[in-house]
Formats: sequence, structure tokens, C-alpha cells
Amino acid sequence: MAASARVFVSHLSGVAVFDPNGDRVGRVRDVVAMLRIGARPPRVLGLVVEVASRRVVFIPMTRVTGVESGQVITTGVINMRRFEQRPSETLVLGELLDRKVKLVDTGQEATVLDVSITQLQSRRDWQIDKVFVRVGKTGPLRRKGEQLTVEWSAVTGFSLEEHGQGAANLVATFEQMRPADLAGVLHHLSPKRRAEVAAALDDARLADVLEELPEDDQIEILGKLKEERAADVLEEMDPDDAADLLSELPEEDKERLLTLMQPDEAADVRRLMSYEWHTAGGLMTTEPIVLRPDATVADALARVRNPDLSPALAAQVYVCRPPDETPTGKYLGLVHFQRLLRDPPSTLVGSITDTDLRPLAPDTPLPAVTSYLATYNMVAAPVVDASGSMLGAVTVDDVLDHLLPEDWRETELHQGALGMSEMSEMPEADHGH
Repeated sequence: MAASARVFVSHLSGVAVFDPNGDRVGRVRDVVAMLRIGARPPRVLGLVVEVASRRVVFIPMTRVTGVESGQVITTGVINMRRFEQRPSETLVLGELLDRKVKLVDTGQEATVLDVSITQLQSRRDWQIDKVFVRVGKTGPLRRKGEQLTVEWSAVTGFSLEEHGQGAANLVATFEQMRPADLAGVLHHLSPKRRAEVAAALDDARLADVLEELPEDDQIEILGKLKEERAADVLEEMDPDDAADLLSELPEEDKERLLTLMQPDEAADVRRLMSYEWHTAGGLMTTEPIVLRPDATVADALARVRNPDLSPALAAQVYVCRPPDETPTGKYLGLVHFQRLLRDPPSTLVGSITDTDLRPLAPDTPLPAVTSYLATYNMVAAPVVDASGSMLGAVTVDDVLDHLLPEDWRETELHQGALGMSEMSEMPEADHGH
């Protein structure tokens, strides 16, 4: 049967999904297919779509009315029940990309870079028709293998479970995702594929993603990394998040990883672990922006512009006597970034420091920290010990992490926003998802 439309699956990743009225309902995260016996092309069953609050739902292809111009159009009737992958189903992005296959004619080994899906003349049925592969092995001393597009029937090996499957092409597909969104993707992959993707991410990217995952996923992924790499990833995490993760590990594992970390990084984490988790000391990060009083507004703004800082940490700078690293010398006060924008670049921060706002003690309990931030309309607050040294800063996102239920990340990944719940009342019979 001749095809009337074709699209490569990697081009669908992150594409917006709209209803007939033009209202956006979510983003494509994967394509669900069912492999068939012999060389018959797999049938495309539907799309995995992320809707509000990262809930992942299933949209059958029978409900897709158009895939064009970088968007997907649906009938608007969506079952909001959480997507659950069935044993007979394959996630195209999550499980087929990077797979090792063989060309039927030559027996050459090839790596799957992408696959295309095509709409048949019935306009209700879609199938995978072509495979984009790289033939031959590659490496530092080898030229890139030949890349070519072949029919599905021209390759073999998809039906075999692969234990050493790479993830480079899958990771490239998700390169532009925010860490929280990529965490949602990882959460819904199989444990095998999740470990492969984690292995393919660089340390900083994996650290960012781990911070957004539920605790069980964090422990699972960290446990499958080599210990040296696990220590490197922990060093890339915010110290408070690393401390939270390590505190969930058995004592011997925790100590072994801390020993493998850089001494200064491990010292910050150990210090945080010495405080009760529900106190300012246990909640704080040890890496706020600290400046000496003779630094200028220009110096402060340069530090605030650091793209690696969270908005909460970039909201203000803290003025202290040397040393500049926590624990600092005597804490003098803080300067909000709005004040930095109002004063000339040459102004010394010591002359515009707010000294009236009292800092938090490290043993301040969580309810008092929450009240402090709410009372003074702050998104971050300094934590200072009895000697006057600044130990760190508590940010509003860390407070929220501990005010929400323990499983809030997993609940959010699975259930999504209550505001979409009325859509779940609309029946959807297709495929039973």
C-alpha cells in the first residue's frame, strides 16, 4: 500500500501537540510501535505525549489527524490516564535508536540512527517503513561509517534484546530538554535503557537530571555507575542534593563515595549531612554568591549572570569578610539584585549592603525557615553560625522540596496537573491505554 506521509521519529521529539481548535495539549515524548513477525514493518500504535505537570499519556494514531510543519494535530479527545507500556509494545526513541542491527544482503553490522514512520492510504494506519543507519564501526582513528536509509525489511536484529545498546543518538534527540523534562523521560524508560542513557550523559547533565528524579530512580542510577564516575556526578550536583542522596545509601557505600570525591567537595557534603534535614543547616546550599565589601556592583552583576546558578541563588549576593568560601569570615549583610541594577557599576557593595535583615541560625527548624521567607518576601536566606560566619543559603526551592509529600516528584511524573482532570472523564477506547 503506497504511503501518503512520512516523518522521521527523531523530528517528532518535543513537537507540540494541538487540538482542532489550536489549543496546545502537550509535547511528543516517544512513539509506540508493535513489532511483527518476519520482515513485516511494525505497526505504529500511537504517541506518548507529555501534558501538564509532566503527566505522560497515550494518544492512539487513530486520533492523530495531521503531522506537519513541526506540529501534531489530534481530534482533541484525550484519555488522561497515565501511559503504561505493555510487553508487546516498543518505544521507538527509547528502545530502537542506537540499536545494533545487520543488513540482510551483506551481513554488515549497522547502528540505528533514526527510523521513519509513514501513513498508509487508509489514513488511519501508520507503520515504520525505513531505517536510517550507520554502517561499520567508528572510533577515534576511524572515519565515520557510511550512512544510508534502507527499508525495514533490509535489516534484521530488532527482535533480539540487546544488552550493550548505546544511547548517543537518543541522548542527542533529547539534547534541548530541560533537566526536569529529561528526568520525566528517564523515569518512564525501562531500567536497562535508563542505565544506558545515564551512562551516555556527561557528568554535569546527569547531575542536573538526578536532582529532578524521584529518590528510588536516583539510587538505582547511581548504583549502576562505576564508583569513580558516581563520585564525579555527586561532585557536579548541588551539595545539598548530593547530601540528600548520599544520606539514603548504606553507610559503607556512602563513606566509599565520599572518599572518592574531591576533598573540598566532600567536606561541603559532610558538613551538610551533620545537620538535621529539617533545619536551615540541612536545607542550605554551601555555594551562594559571596563577595567582599570592596567588590563593585559590576563584580556582583558578573557573578549573578552565571547561567549555572538557579534563579533563587542569583537573586542576591552576600557580603562577608574573607575568606569568601563557606564558612566565610564575618557575615555583613546582603544585596538584592534589584538594588544592583539601580546603582552605578563602580559602587562598592559594602556601601549598599542591607544589614537590617537578620540571618538564620543553622538549627532553625523548617517551619521557621518557611515563615522567614514568607514574611520578608525572600527567595533565599543566609545561614550564619554563632561565630558570625556564613555557612550557606536556604533557597525557596529547597524549602518546597521538603514541604511537599516525599513522593511528590514521582506523583508529578505520573499523575500531572489536577487542572487537566476533567479531560479524563472523556472515554477513550482505542488500544485500552
